[in-house]
Order: sequence, then C-alpha cells, then structure tokens
Amino acid sequence: MNDRLYYTDAYCRSFSGVITRVDRLDGKTIVELDRTAFYPTSGGQPFDTGTLVARLFEGREEKIEVVDVLDEDHGAVMHVLGGDTPRSEGGELTVGVNVRGTIDWPRRFDHMQQHTGQHVLSAAVDRLFGVRTVSFHLGRDASTIDLARELSLDEIAAARNEANCIVWENRPVSVRYASAEEAAKLPLRKESQREGTLRLIDIDGFDLSACGGTHVERTGSIGVIATGAVERFKGGQRLEFFCGGRALDRFTSMQDTLVGAVRLLSVLPGELPGAIDRLLTEARDQQRTISALRQDLASYRAEELAAAAEPAAAGQLVLRIVDGDASTLRSLASAIVARPGFVVVLVSSGHPALVVAARSQDARISASDVVKTLIGAFGGRGGGKPELAQGGGLDGSPEAILDAARRALSR
Repeated sequence: MNDRLYYTDAYCRSFSGVITRVDRLDGKTIVELDRTAFYPTSGGQPFDTGTLVARLFEGREEKIEVVDVLDEDHGAVMHVLGGDTPRSEGGELTVGVNVRGTIDWPRRFDHMQQHTGQHVLSAAVDRLFGVRTVSFHLGRDASTIDLARELSLDEIAAARNEANCIVWENRPVSVRYASAEEAAKLPLRKESQREGTLRLIDIDGFDLSACGGTHVERTGSIGVIATGAVERFKGGQRLEFFCGGRALDRFTSMQDTLVGAVRLLSVLPGELPGAIDRLLTEARDQQRTISALRQDLASYRAEELAAAAEPAAAGQLVLRIVDGDASTLRSLASAIVARPGFVVVLVSSGHPALVVAARSQDARISASDVVKTLIGAFGGRGGGKPELAQGGGLDGSPEAILDAARRALSR
C-alpha cells in the first residue's frame, strides 16, 4: 500500500520516494513506490504524467518518463515507465533505489479545475432541479456529466449560472474523512457504496461528496464553468462542460471562428446568424435551379443518345462513356429509359470507373444482373434493382467495360 500524497495535498508537485517493486506489463517497466504524488486513473479522472529521477550506481541519476499510472486491485499505485529500463555497469532500476518524482503540473491543475468544477455543476443541477449525476468523465479536450433525466436549455443555463456564482464566491474546498456509518448521517449529494473510511470533498455550504480525486483549494481557482453540447444518453442526458483554462481555450477558438466568419461575410457579429440564414436560403434556391437545369440537360442528351441507340435483341441499346458523377449518370439513364424498349449502360470517364445500368419497363433485361457481371469482371462494389443499378470502383478502361456490357447483353 502506497502513501498517496495527493489525498492530503493535491498541490504537491514533487516528492521523494523509494522503489518497493519492479515488474513488467505489456512490454513496459512498472514500478511501485513507498509514497507517490502521481494520481492513477480513477473515478472518471485520468492519470498524472511526469518524471522520476532515479539515483543509480555511484550517484548517477537517470530521468525516466512516467507515461501512465495504474491503481491495482490490492491498493498499489503502479507507475508505467516510458523508454528502456535504466541500466548501467553495476547499477539498475531495482527495489530500494531512491527516486525523485515530479508530476506534470499543468496537466494536474487542469484535472483539478475540471473535477472540482464538476462537483459544483452537479451540485447546482441537483439543488435547482433534483436531478442526480449518474457518472462523470474527464476527457482530454472536454468533460461530461451524465444526468438521470433531460434538462431544458433554460434549466442548463440556470444551473450554469448558479455554479459560476459559487466559483466567484471563492468558497473553501476542504477534505474530510468519515467512517461509512458517520457518512450515512451526513448530507452527501450522492450516497456512497464504499465501506470503511471515506474521503469527503466539502465545498463550503454547497456540496459534500465522497471522492478520491484531486481538487483545488478554493472554488475561485476553477475560474469559470462553461457548458457545451448536450445529447440524450441512456434514458437521461449527457452534458459537456469546460472549466478554467479549457473554457478560455474554447472561448478563444470560438472567437477566432467568429472573427473569421465576420470578415468573410462582411457583417457585424450580431448580423452573423441572419447572414448565414440568407446564405443557406440562397444555396437551397441555387441547388433547386441546378437540379432543374441538370434535368433539362439530361432530357436533351437523352434525346440525342436515344436517337443513336443500337438495335439488339435485348432492345435499343445505349452504351456510352459519360463525363459525370453517379448522379449525372443516373439522371441521364433514367431519362432515356422513360421511353419504351431501351437498355442503357453508362460508364464514367474517370478511374476507377462508375457504371449505371437501366432498362425501360417493357425490357426483359435485369440492370442489376448487368452491373453484377461487370463487377465480377472488373471488381468494385454495387447493386440495385432490375430497373436501375449502379456500381463503383471498377478497375478497367471505360471502353473495356462497355465491351463487356455489350457481350453480356447479347447473350
């Protein structure tokens, strides 16, 4: 069992200790220390990273990266080391070696801001609306709480405002310990299922929760709590949030985006929603115009191609190479087979090739069978119905594909 320094001093950035165990896990060296300030992944909070400086043979020191920290079932904190295990003539990393540990403080403080901010936000939601936080996850870029039921946007805003008031009041955040029996008599926001001595995080006059994570000493150090995306999740709601430095980074990113959009559209910030709405309306109108023109063009080209069709037993064959995408090929083929007695195979001019096959209602050929045959010969994927089918990724020249289609239709 390690002496976990972060339990009593989350601001401890460096410490000294002694290696009590050396092992291997998934090809990496892992070490246990008699005492540590490195927090292992637990309770929704990620692990700390940092370095260990080991004093080896004849006072030689070696700096080793700590890339992960594990909390083993029997209570040991194991430090996963990066790179090769230090070795030198007459010295190596073994039990009894003294080390100096230093945690990555910006990473740790970020986690402390997010985790304490989560306590405040969850307590605000619970106090205002009686909605319980089911779980919490602290991610690399954003954090989330899963709520037992959905909140409206107005309710989320009210909880966020309440939480930030607690932040700006700079209330003390303290650590208390209590037995399970004592804790059962306390106003915990969420009942703990753990037995033995519980570690409690007390946000003065606002929240009391059992938690083993690292937290700031006063709520003011959270800085600010901002909320992000919301989504339905397992019958409740997942709410994204950002605290402190992450909230500032988020604001900066959104500000840069806003400034760029305002510059591109030559409008004031407050006019941006209206400008985007106008652009979307114009784009929809233009798309309808383009679709109508494309349909007209397909009709004209269909007239031309139908007039040059090849008579065959299967019907009037239109086998052509067309410069266009799948939508263009489908529109053109559909316009041709609107007439009776036609079978159409159109191949794109690019590589890999697209192919569209279609037939008139009175034709007996199956378009999907034609596409299947061509895919069997040239590879790719596709399918469809007897009246209309398409394939993509065909590895062959357009001329070779049309020749194979002609042979398939003449059987």
